[in-house]
Amino acid sequence: MSPLLNIFCLPLLGALAIWWIPRNYRFVIRLVALGSTLGSLISALVLFYRFNLEQTGYQFVTHIPWVASLGIALHFGVDGINLPLMLMGAIVTFAAVCVSRIIKEREKEYYLLLLLMSGGILGAFASLDLFFLYFFHELALVPTFIMIGVWGRGERRNYATFQITLYLSLGALIALAGLVLLYLHSGAKTFDLTAITRQLQEQPLPTNLQHLIFPLLLFGFGILVSLWPFHSWAPLGYGSAPPAAAMMHAGVIKKFGLYGLIRVALPLLPQAAWSWVDILSVLCLGNILFCGWVAMRQRDLNLLIGNSSVAHMGFCFLGLASLSVAGITGCVMVMVAHGLLAALTFGLSGYLNQQTQTLELKDLGGLWQKMPYVGAVLMMAMFAGCGLPGFANFPGELLVMFGAWKMLPMMVVLAAWGALVIAAIYMLRAVREVLHGTLPSKWTQVQDVQGWWPKVPFTLLLVALLVFGFYPPLLTRPIEPAVTALVRQAGYDVPSPAKSKQRTAPVAPVIRR
Repeated sequence: MSPLLNIFCLPLLGALAIWWIPRNYRFVIRLVALGSTLGSLISALVLFYRFNLEQTGYQFVTHIPWVASLGIALHFGVDGINLPLMLMGAIVTFAAVCVSRIIKEREKEYYLLLLLMSGGILGAFASLDLFFLYFFHELALVPTFIMIGVWGRGERRNYATFQITLYLSLGALIALAGLVLLYLHSGAKTFDLTAITRQLQEQPLPTNLQHLIFPLLLFGFGILVSLWPFHSWAPLGYGSAPPAAAMMHAGVIKKFGLYGLIRVALPLLPQAAWSWVDILSVLCLGNILFCGWVAMRQRDLNLLIGNSSVAHMGFCFLGLASLSVAGITGCVMVMVAHGLLAALTFGLSGYLNQQTQTLELKDLGGLWQKMPYVGAVLMMAMFAGCGLPGFANFPGELLVMFGAWKMLPMMVVLAAWGALVIAAIYMLRAVREVLHGTLPSKWTQVQDVQGWWPKVPFTLLLVALLVFGFYPPLLTRPIEPAVTALVRQAGYDVPSPAKSKQRTAPVAPVIRR
């Protein structure tokens, strides 16, 4: 098997093995979960190292016909867009399994669902077949609902489960309608994404069909990403979820919607995408500004982090709205950086909740005196959330703003204000109220993370943020050529006035044989 297949097959095989292990063999279950995700992470590192930066197109391709009559096949491949996403997903998955040692009840079912989530979303990122792209995402999504309802925290966890199920099921169904229409009208008679792309390059869809399908994909995938105003499920869902589930969903699974827009909607429906730029840019400001203001008012650490997570998605949508190489490259970088940051912050909040049994900011304070390691990592994570240079978020957000400046200058100014001012207010307030001040007497017995092994997940996520922050070419070198090919293929590099209301629609590219 290639390292690409190993990345998502190992967690699925781990889940299958756990299914047959008796539930009283707790140590064996944990060992299988840890070993399968560690193998997946090693495979992702090997894939990242072996990826040929000089080669265009997909690499490590596997194609196995499945239902030939419908054109469905197990088709997997990797390029510069999904390569960093798979590495980020493997890192977060391994960290999520490491922090799951706090789970003491129904461990067999817990680890089985966690591995299904991991294998499902990594398989979705690797799929080049629309059927399995959607199937693997649903495989990852269903365990999320169960984990929040069974292992979640707070009195509102059942309501959170109900809400997140309704929203994400609705978004998935809307996106499915768009994908089915794309399959039916593409003329390729296959779900193979590469074949559909070739067909639509030669014979683009009529403009009216593009305007019908694109909003279905935009709002279907957008709901999955918590696009404003369809975002209210996310903060409460993450606030009620167990730490590993919040790490996986906020960090990895939520990126599927953005990935679907980049992989399917933008390259295949360029004329419709051009006409939705203004609307998308306004919606992304709703994420950045409105959700940032809501985060400022939160009194629960998890809800603050959840609203912050939704706010950061606004930069991804702004990068997509720019329809430029720099903007979309920055979008992918923000996806990677946010995945690592969300996993780190939710993992830390889970540890704080384990020690104090509360995440109410008014009840905390002075914890740095008892938790120097957790305090230092949490402070650096909050700095990363403010877009501080040195962390991976900074180059991603900077590229997004550079890419969007020519077409959407006012939106860039407002987004920068949201990142520099609003984000700094709620992030630094969280640091002050959790770590500084007088230590309440009831927290004198709390303990810092003890030993080197429990520190591995937090250190791994923080180091990844710093490595990509100090050396962004690790991400830009594979991402930029793939995004450049996508932009040129769709015709988005056709010059158009930045401030004119009559933007030129992209021209279908000429196929040279």
